[in-house]
Order: sequence, then C-alpha cells, then structure tokens
Amino acid sequence: MKKTAMVLSTAALVGLTACGGNGDSAAEDSKGLINVGGKNFTEQFVLAKITSIYLEENGYEVEESTNMGSEVVRDALVNDQIDLYWEYTGTALVNYLGEEPLAEEEEAYDIVKEMDLEENGIVWLDMADLNNTYTLMMREDDAEEKGIGSVSDLADYVNDNPGELNFASDAEFATRSDGLPGAEEAYGFSFGSDNVNRMDAGLTYQALRDGDVSVAMGFSTDSRIVNFDLVNLEDDQSFFPAYNAAISVRDEVLDEHPELEELLAPLAEVIDTETMTELNYEVDVEQRNETEVAREFLEENELIN
Repeated sequence: MKKTAMVLSTAALVGLTACGGNGDSAAEDSKGLINVGGKNFTEQFVLAKITSIYLEENGYEVEESTNMGSEVVRDALVNDQIDLYWEYTGTALVNYLGEEPLAEEEEAYDIVKEMDLEENGIVWLDMADLNNTYTLMMREDDAEEKGIGSVSDLADYVNDNPGELNFASDAEFATRSDGLPGAEEAYGFSFGSDNVNRMDAGLTYQALRDGDVSVAMGFSTDSRIVNFDLVNLEDDQSFFPAYNAAISVRDEVLDEHPELEELLAPLAEVIDTETMTELNYEVDVEQRNETEVAREFLEENELIN
C-alpha cells in the first residue's frame, strides 16, 4: 500500500475551529479533547458538525479540522493530527488500500475494517446505511410514467424502445468499467453511443431537470436530486461500488477513550442515504447553516436535548 508521509501544515487546517471551548473551567470538566476532521464538501461539513456537537454535548472538548481534501484528511488521521472523521468504504478500499472496488456493502466494509486496522492502526466504527455512490437518475414524473423504478426496469425499457432515451454522463463515467459500460453489460442493455451526451458531472443534473436528456449519472446523496425532483433508480443487481460512510478513528484514541465506540454507534444508526440527501439539501439549497442543521438533526433523533 502506498502511504503519503505528508505533514499537515497550518494552512491546510483552514477549517480548524474550537467547537466547545469555554475557557479553562470547561477544559477541566471535559472528558478529553477530540479533534474531528472532515473533507471539503457539504456532506462532510454536515457529518463533522453532527459528530462535533454530539461529542460536545456528551462532555468532550472538541476541535474541528475540516475543509480538507480527501488525501489530506486521511494523512492527517494517519499522522496523528486529527482523531477521527467520516470516510467512505470505496475510497479507502481503492485509494488507500490498493484493492479493487466492490459493490457488496458488507464485504467492502469488512475488508476495509480488517486491512486498515492491521496496516495502519485505523479502526472503522459501525457502517452507516449511507452509500454515496454512483447513481442513474430520471425525472420523478417521467420515471413513474414509464414504470421505471430500477436499473433493470430501465434496461427493459431501453431494449423495448431502442433509441428513445438519451443519457447524460461525464467523460470518466462514460468509459469506466464501474461506470456506464459496466452497468450496460451487467444489466444487458445499451443506450448506443449516439445517445450518450458527455458533459461536466455537475451539469448532468440540470440537463436532466431541463428535459435535455432522459437519464443521467449522478451521486446518490447530491442535494439537486431533491431540488430538481429527480429520483435515483434502484441498483437492484448491486453493480455500482459501495461507498458507505463510517467513522474512522486511530486505535490509540480508542485506547484512551474506549467509550467512544459505543457512544458514537447511534450516529451510524440514524444516518442513511435519504437522510443525508435531505441534510445536504437544507445546506446547499435552503442555505441554512451547517451547525443549525446538524443540531436540529440530533435533537429530532433524540440524541441530544
């Protein structure tokens, strides 16, 4: 496995904030200091804030080190500069552990959990039912009209109506074996090269919403799915790689705070793909503050008062 021995600079910790500091008295009463990391997109900001508030409400002093790139936050964990953060099984499996992507969620999680502990001293806590993987999307009303709820339904429709549906894809997904070519092979259909429109990944949602295409690729927790009245087609043959989220934490942190594993378990129980999409929507579309959204979520799930 390749490991980057990167020392995190002060500039890289641009999102560093003290979440619960109330002076020396607060530190004296604290169960300990936990540094919560996070990547540089909305979902990660929200997950980090949920975790920070939850820990703070349970008596810990918390610092946040967010707004970092994927490799940077991983290196920060490995190099003892943060204590924990939410990572995705597919990212760890392929990018950090050098393995092939896997579609079966539990299998991917089990391999990552075992390998990361053995090779890097990183413990993976309970896996959430949050899978931010590739998805094929349609407009909700169009999917209902055509009776398409799954990729198998889509394959049947395309085979029965050749040339009718067109597809929006970024260049990478259009050529990857775990993208469109692999999905077409696995499900036994083909849009045809003339019906695949290539564009930047961020434009596929708008093209679908505007009716320029019938089907589009996307990422399953993107807030635009809700905002644009789109629907994810069920990957009923479990083709796309699993990118389930779980908290990854250094083993020495758990040695010092063994109670964290049980304490943090309820977070994985209440965060799933649909919920995460809605939380992303609240921040991205409704322009609400991440702290407000995170605290409301914890209160609604009776995890804090």
